[in-house]
Amino acid sequence: MPSFAPPPDNAPLPGATVKYVIETLSTRIVTQEYATEERLPSERQLAQDLGVARNTVREALDHLETRGLIRRRAGSGSFVTYDPDGQGEALSPVAAETGPLQLQVMRGILEPEMVRLAVINMSPKQIEALSVVLSKMETIHVDPTAFVRLEEEFHRLIAEGTGNPLLVACYNLVLDARRQSFRAAMYRRHLTPARIAIYQHGYNGLFNAIAARDIEEASEFMKLALIEDQRLLLQEE
Repeated sequence: MPSFAPPPDNAPLPGATVKYVIETLSTRIVTQEYATEERLPSERQLAQDLGVARNTVREALDHLETRGLIRRRAGSGSFVTYDPDGQGEALSPVAAETGPLQLQVMRGILEPEMVRLAVINMSPKQIEALSVVLSKMETIHVDPTAFVRLEEEFHRLIAEGTGNPLLVACYNLVLDARRQSFRAAMYRRHLTPARIAIYQHGYNGLFNAIAARDIEEASEFMKLALIEDQRLLLQEE
């Protein structure tokens, strides 16, 4: 699975409309509305579909290519390179060297503050994109891999909702570390249909708190999710 790489240091930060297109298309890709190796609609079609200018779509596609979600082919269009069934090992050297407890420590540092900032800063369009991913999550009942994939996208959208590019870059490393094989194996063993239902209930509560701009409630749901992951991790030891 590719990591969502941050843009180069000298790249200009995308504006609000470009961010909306990036979030919409990345959600469609990760949720497999656009399948791996599928050709995306043309820039003109996407512009009409999303109600934006073609140059906005073009800039968003540039960012998606930088993240490793698509590949541009001159004269042919843009093709999805995101592979939901790809390797489970982290791609970043830093993430690959991060142990399970180290990962949990970083999540405990970043995620509560991340959700606090997201509650304050997320735009209605960003909350709508989060809702789309949540709806996809609620259709998963027996497939741990598919659920975890959507869970990662849910967290990534929260990170982007903070409006802090440095935090997003740091959290991309956390997401990369979360893809390590130990965690994938853990979820295959422990993410039963009953536990998926518990997680769905928790993420629904988290989304409602974010949509209601309730910082205290959203932070509490995020802490409960961290505690549950910690409990599963301790069961592995």
